[in-house]
Amino acid sequence: MSKTNHQQYISLALELAERGRLTVSPNPMVGCVIVKNNTIVGQGYHQRAGDAHAEINALRNAGSKAENATMYVTLEPCCHVGKTPPCVNAIIQAQIKKVVVACLDPNPLMSGKSISILQNAGIEVDIGICEQEAKTLNEIFFHYITTKRPFVIAKWAMSIDGQTITHPEDNRQISCAESHKQTHHLREQVDAILIGANTARVDNPLLTVRLGESPRHHPIRIILSSTGQLPENLNLFSHSLPAKTIIVATEKICSQLINQYQKNNIELLIIKSNQHGQVDIKNLLEELGKRHITSLLVEGGMTIHQHFFAEKLVNKIHVYIAPVFIGKTKTKIPVRFSTIKNSGADIVVTGIHGEKQYV
Repeated sequence: MSKTNHQQYISLALELAERGRLTVSPNPMVGCVIVKNNTIVGQGYHQRAGDAHAEINALRNAGSKAENATMYVTLEPCCHVGKTPPCVNAIIQAQIKKVVVACLDPNPLMSGKSISILQNAGIEVDIGICEQEAKTLNEIFFHYITTKRPFVIAKWAMSIDGQTITHPEDNRQISCAESHKQTHHLREQVDAILIGANTARVDNPLLTVRLGESPRHHPIRIILSSTGQLPENLNLFSHSLPAKTIIVATEKICSQLINQYQKNNIELLIIKSNQHGQVDIKNLLEELGKRHITSLLVEGGMTIHQHFFAEKLVNKIHVYIAPVFIGKTKTKIPVRFSTIKNSGADIVVTGIHGEKQYV
């Protein structure tokens, strides 16, 4: 079979894998397609953490037609016993003739082991078809497995002149309704959201996923506060919300606050402070990793973002740039974007305000 056909079937497997994005964490998204005589006879994907893996679902779908067929899978099949049996055993028992794997397991202790098992069983194995696409799909999983820390996404909205706040009397958000909707979709895809104590006090957010349809996942909410001193009436402390809230403090928190949070069933995580008396960010991420939190959306404020950037712990950014100029008066002046172009490492935005044009 040609490389083009291999790419076609792996691409389909990647599309299948994507269906598990909101439900498989801390596992990777995996898709599988089984082909015999140029015909797809089985397909499947990993649907939920703890449930059957993609290869098993595809083999069940194919039934006896899997014998002497070619299996296309987006990630090296597992060979260890976890919540489910090893996939390599099922592949061998089904008498699959060939396995095409997009990329190897990122775990250095496991990478390539399943390939050797399959080859020793007489199964031909090809590796590396659509490898980069497969790694990009599971960038969160790959980062988590290799660092034991969550993949950090820094998100913020700002004006065309880089302002992130407006006049106190202007309670409207900087970004538009569509950007708000995208933010909620982004929240739905991560394990946890983090904000600082000041953002919690000033904005009093819910940090829930609010979409038209019923969300399939609500992330854990995390508040960073060195002293743990927060208003008791924060929305994040409501027990009616769909996901728990964790307060992250340092050893500076007083025993009275510890008792108060325990009494109100609010989870408290004590992290050692850095040299400036603030929560040690790297230590926090390591602790979250131990809790199987694979992805973290940092929503602000900018001081919190600065701490993450200073420690070089941001993996990706999502920035919404609104067509407004705020300036020192913190008053929004609308600008209509005309063009956005690359200029070396920069971008050039052309906009129009009234009869005047700005570049």
